[in-house]
Amino acid sequence: MIKALVIDDERYAREELVDLLEETGQVEVIGECSNAIEGLKKINSLKPDVIFLDIQMPQITGIELLSMLDPETMPKVVFVTAYDEYALKAFEDNAFDYLLKPVETVRLNKTIKRLSRECQPADYSPLVSEMLELIPCSGHNRILLLSPAEIETAFSDLSGVHVVTKDTKATTQLTLKTLEEKTPLIRCHRQYLIHPQAIREIKLLENGLAEITTLNHYQVPVSRRYLKELKDRFGLS
Repeated sequence: MIKALVIDDERYAREELVDLLEETGQVEVIGECSNAIEGLKKINSLKPDVIFLDIQMPQITGIELLSMLDPETMPKVVFVTAYDEYALKAFEDNAFDYLLKPVETVRLNKTIKRLSRECQPADYSPLVSEMLELIPCSGHNRILLLSPAEIETAFSDLSGVHVVTKDTKATTQLTLKTLEEKTPLIRCHRQYLIHPQAIREIKLLENGLAEITTLNHYQVPVSRRYLKELKDRFGLS
């Protein structure tokens, strides 16, 4: 059985697609989401084989969601769109497949057959290489969309990945690797990233370690492995 996740902000379109997928007898719908932020969380936790992803969604589009995924571990993606011309021009070289709304059973069955026999992952590199303009986060019973320029540091612990701004600490479903590759944040420790423009002091410690003080007085550790790279970046000997 193919494990699928459906992400679409239109409730009836989402429910109809779920019914069609289950009727094929080859797909197990393990979750459905009404927005990209919820979708990102479920992709990371449920690890579906394929996501059926609406393109036009509020706040974060399907394309923007795609750019937030790690290309090495991301599932196959079937775009779902009501815009025929848009789909053809934008995704003919990149999408595993796409479906036009309203989804037709015959066309969907062709997609399922391709998914069943497809062994190699689709190449989404033209879409996932872009820098992120917004970081989706949660904190204090709300959803936050933070600009990377606001973030002074990001770190991971047993409870997840967290980003810190002047006024906020929030949790994100993005990995440190994704933040490092798709934002200005740089690695200073196995568990920490730092925004170069937020650095106000680098205090050298014993054993080749260091500690950064940020613009808003957060303390961020620097490991031996990354201290030389950090010093080279600022032209320090």
